[in-house]
Amino acid sequence: MTIATRPDAPARVVRDGEEALAEAERLAEWFATEACERDADRRLPRGEIDVLSGSGLLAITVPREHGGADVDVRTLAEVIRRLAVADPNIAQIPHSHFVYVNVLRENATEAQRRFFFAEVLAGCRFGNAQAERGTRTALDIATRLTRASDGCFVLDGAKHYATGALFAHWISVLAKDDDGRLQVAYVPAGAPGVTVVDNWEGMGQRTTASGSVRLHQVRVPADHVVPHHLTFTRPQLHGALAQVLHAAIDVGIARSALRDAAEFVRTRSRPWADAGVERACEDPLTIQRFGELEVRVRAAEALLDSAARAVDDARAHLTEETAGAASVAVAAAKACADGAAVELGSALFEVCGTRSAAEEANLHRHWRNARTHTLHDPVRWKVQHIGRYALNGTLPPRTGQL
Repeated sequence: MTIATRPDAPARVVRDGEEALAEAERLAEWFATEACERDADRRLPRGEIDVLSGSGLLAITVPREHGGADVDVRTLAEVIRRLAVADPNIAQIPHSHFVYVNVLRENATEAQRRFFFAEVLAGCRFGNAQAERGTRTALDIATRLTRASDGCFVLDGAKHYATGALFAHWISVLAKDDDGRLQVAYVPAGAPGVTVVDNWEGMGQRTTASGSVRLHQVRVPADHVVPHHLTFTRPQLHGALAQVLHAAIDVGIARSALRDAAEFVRTRSRPWADAGVERACEDPLTIQRFGELEVRVRAAEALLDSAARAVDDARAHLTEETAGAASVAVAAAKACADGAAVELGSALFEVCGTRSAAEEANLHRHWRNARTHTLHDPVRWKVQHIGRYALNGTLPPRTGQL
C-alpha cells in the first residue's frame, strides 16, 4: 500500500482564527459537492485531504512562537463543525492530528516542538494508532515500546480503528514503555516494520479509512517519543479537547441531515393529501416537525460553542476545578450532539417520505455516519459524570475520554 511520505508542495500559513474560519468555509463548500458520491462508492478522499493539508488548516493550533496561528479551541471546533457539515468523513480524518499536535504542546521538549511543529507547518499530517482489540478495556494498551541497547526504542503491537493513518506522514502510536508508562511514539508512515491496512468496514464514516496499523520491530529514535503519561498527573484538557472535536463532528452531521432534508422536501417530496396544500413544504405538520428539529440542532450547536469556550477559559486559568468544569461542559455538549445526530439522521425520512429511502438518494448516509461515529465514547457514562458533578461536585476522572 502506498503511504504518503512528504507533502508534494509546502502548505500556506493561516495567520489567525478569522482566516481559518474563512478557509474552512471555502473548503467545506467544495468538499460537499461530491460527499454523497464518495460515500456511495467508498471513494477515499485522497485529493481532498491533500488540499486540506495545503490550505494550512492543519497547522492552526501550532503555537505562535513556532510560527502557527495558535487558534483557540472555539475556533478549532467551529472549523471541524463546518467541515463535518460538508463531509463528516473528511472532518474525522484530521481529528487525531489535532489531538497529537496537542500532545506535543503539552509534553514535548523544546527541540521536539521545533522539529514537529515545522513538519506540521509544512503540511505534514499525523494519523493515530491508539485503539486495540482484545484488551480488558479500551484504556488498556498492549503495544510495547522497548528500549534498545543503543538508546533507541523498538515498537511492537497491533492497532485498530486507526483513523488518519492511511493518509498520514507521521503515525502517532500509543504504547507502554518498559516501566508500564504511557508514551506516544511519532513514527514515519513509511518506516520499516509499519504496515497500514485499509480494512475499515464500518457501515458509516466509510471513507475515513479507519483501518489497522501493524508494528513489528519498528525502531524509534528517543527524540521521537513523548511522555504522554505526564498528561494525567496534573490538571489536563487533553480529553476535553479530543471530545469537543468529536462533538463538533456529530453536530455537523445533524446540521447536514437537516439541510438535506429541507432540500428534499422543497424539491422532491409530494404533499400528503389530507394537508390540502400544493407543495410538501407547505404542510403545517411538516413545518412543525422542521421547527422541532431546528431547535434540536441549534441546542447542540450552542452547547458545542459553550463547551469550547469552557475549554478556552480553563486553558487560561488551569486548575483541577476549571479542568473538571470544562470536561463536564464538553460531556454535556457531546451527549446532546450524539442524540441530535442520530435523531436527525432518522427524522429526515419521516419528513421526506418514501422517496427518501431510495438507494440512489443515499440519504441514509447521515444516519449511518451518526450511528457509527457516536459509538466512539458511551454517552451514558458521560451523563454519569455530569450527574456526579451536578449533585455532589465530584470532578470527572483524568482520562482522554472526558
